[in-house]
Amino acid sequence: MIYLDNNATTQPDPPVVAAMTECLTANYGNPSSTHRFGQEARQAVEQARYQVAQLLNCTPRELVFTSGGTEADNAAILGILATRPDAKTIVTSAVEHSAVRQPLEALAKRGYQIVTVGVDTLGRLEMGALELVLGDPAIALVSIMWANNETGVIFDSAAIGALTRRYKVPLHVDGVQAAGKLPIDLLGIHKDIDLLSISGHKFHGPKGVGALFVRRGVNWSPLLRGGPQERDRRGGTENVAGIVGMGKAAELARVELAAGGGGSRGRITALRDRLERGILERVADSQVIGDPGQRVDNTTNIAFAALEAEAILLLLSERELCASAGAACSSGSLEPSAVLRAMHLPERIAHGAIRFSLSHNTTESEIDQALEIIPAVIARLRQVLPVG
Repeated sequence: MIYLDNNATTQPDPPVVAAMTECLTANYGNPSSTHRFGQEARQAVEQARYQVAQLLNCTPRELVFTSGGTEADNAAILGILATRPDAKTIVTSAVEHSAVRQPLEALAKRGYQIVTVGVDTLGRLEMGALELVLGDPAIALVSIMWANNETGVIFDSAAIGALTRRYKVPLHVDGVQAAGKLPIDLLGIHKDIDLLSISGHKFHGPKGVGALFVRRGVNWSPLLRGGPQERDRRGGTENVAGIVGMGKAAELARVELAAGGGGSRGRITALRDRLERGILERVADSQVIGDPGQRVDNTTNIAFAALEAEAILLLLSERELCASAGAACSSGSLEPSAVLRAMHLPERIAHGAIRFSLSHNTTESEIDQALEIIPAVIARLRQVLPVG
């Protein structure tokens, strides 16, 4: 199997699995218990909190462990709104993940005004448009992602933070696709980010665990109540094994990032570029979606004109190649995603967009095989299933 769907989830690294196994078998105590066995579990949680804080360059006390990125996003948004009942406007981008977009849609039904900042045809945020709307005193929150899950396009979170700080508006950043891929410095260049969401399974940790950074001094109210866990910021017994696994994954990711282009990140970039060039050379009427100069190193989104992504993915899967499309099934048809629509791509392009996302487990041999499989699949489909 050739796995090129790492923006959906990554394979947990062996040291992560080993650390989690020890928790599940030998260190399974409840971290809220006062006895020694429970306190050993508490120490494991706090060690993981320190490891994640090192990855983000923040203080450990500013981190709240969650069940994943979706909970972290919801907790960030609703937690800020609970403290600002008179502010009824939320600013976001047109290309957010559904973990942000859907809560905002629900809030709109409750009377909130959602102001959406657009992107250009390369998926780049319209910074001028963002600044124009920030003067509204009714703004409760700005919630904008760091790296797009479909195109890999990176938004300048430091510049966005400087704008929101100037206008004294809280900023939440969905960093799920950025953590482990981009340097994050919440005590330095990214000091104007107030809340940041991340998810462990996007950087070779386990599923079912994430974290929310809440900057010290930010007025924020917990989403889940029911116990004193996480310093009264998130009720419920901690997922110790998941948290420990996420901590170990964060430690490994920090080492990789420190190596820069000389480590696995540089190798991933080279493999992605090789895959991309090979497809464009071998497949006519194909194009890269998004800004090629500002994107995370593991992601390429390539559109195959006049085809349906669903059909492409089915044939790729038959050939044991895993990829994905930024689209959702609706009424039996596959429609282009909100991200691709926001970029104003022609229908014949948007319908055939496929995301390939690599990891440090991706090999040169797999890329070679992919460059045999993908052109053959596209050629076959263009013979029988063109969209027109």
